[in-house]
Amino acid sequence: MQNFEKSHKLDNVCYDIRGPVMDEASRLEEQGETILKLNIGNPAYFGFRAPDNIIRQIERSLTHTEGYSDSKGLPEAREAIVRYCKRKNIPNVTEKDVYTGNGVSELITMAMQGLLDSGDEVLVPAPDYPLWTASVTLAGGTAVHYLCDEKSHWYPDLADMEKKITPQTKGIVVINPNNPTGSLYPKEILEGIADLARRYGLILFADEIYDRLVMDGKEHIALASLAPDLLTVSFNGLSKSHLIAGYRCGWMCLAGDKSKAKGYIEGLNLLSAMRLCSNVPAQSVIPAALDEANDASALLEKGGRIYEQREYIWKTLNEIPGLSAEKPDAAFYVFPKMDEQFAIRDDEQFALDFLREKHILITHGGGFHWETPDHFRIVYLPELPVLRESCERMAEFFSSYRQF
Repeated sequence: MQNFEKSHKLDNVCYDIRGPVMDEASRLEEQGETILKLNIGNPAYFGFRAPDNIIRQIERSLTHTEGYSDSKGLPEAREAIVRYCKRKNIPNVTEKDVYTGNGVSELITMAMQGLLDSGDEVLVPAPDYPLWTASVTLAGGTAVHYLCDEKSHWYPDLADMEKKITPQTKGIVVINPNNPTGSLYPKEILEGIADLARRYGLILFADEIYDRLVMDGKEHIALASLAPDLLTVSFNGLSKSHLIAGYRCGWMCLAGDKSKAKGYIEGLNLLSAMRLCSNVPAQSVIPAALDEANDASALLEKGGRIYEQREYIWKTLNEIPGLSAEKPDAAFYVFPKMDEQFAIRDDEQFALDFLREKHILITHGGGFHWETPDHFRIVYLPELPVLRESCERMAEFFSSYRQF
């Protein structure tokens, strides 16, 4: 008889929506406790609203988006994405190279399932957005983590990346701007990654969902724009920049040289067709979102809510004895480091202790495949009064915490 016991294949793949810390937070809430949540990048939860024209567009679209669309998406949505790619200098993208999805997460999983066989490897950053590691593993591959260097503003360590390339390596994942560190990669780092992919014949996977959430006058450079001779699979969407995470509105584009990827593309087309199509009403907002200057840019300028919250959390974390944090350039995450004085051997236990004592929910660094138990991620989307309260409790906690 076939064995249908639960697979343990993903047991070592950490993800911040599951596990004992989240279970404990739920238990405390069921007991009536109020938990300050600094763990989830969901703008709506913290009072951010979608732009009015996005709301009006989806209202208007409901009466004529009741059926399935083409499996890749509405033509007008894909045309708008192609125009956006041109503005980002992403080369060789046509309508047929665009796949809309129920958020980028669905498309990441599809991209890995279409590519990997047992024994294949994909280079994934450490720390990472953990869905990448989970998707590689679920597809039968092995996620090999290359280091991002905190001492170099969390930029990828190119030497470590090259050291980990083997004959089994199929591609390199680049998360830029980065979750969980908030780092934005400069051109020379991106060119170095493209050069490695060129020399070793690898596919580039560019997760750029935060490309419109950049601060301090800096500019995001699309990885595909530096590699027209390579196949780059670029991921983007509206969940963060247009504050509509629940709409599940993302896309994936095949850019650059696709001449050697016929089989892979056929596989992606099959997988896309198997799920029929993505959310059609959500697709309908893509042209309005991308063709009009109507995103979160005002929130990212001095005086804007996200900018001011970034300034506060970064400065305050560095004032708490034993904590330090690199200043994030983009998105709404910061990844502080805990000093050795706290003797932390188990960062998940630290997150549990912090939750139970101070009723604050964060994600421990191990949840992002950071192997040393000395970091955690904060989402700084809550308004300043909540961040102040959280930091006051955090300072009290670390003033006496030791993990023996």
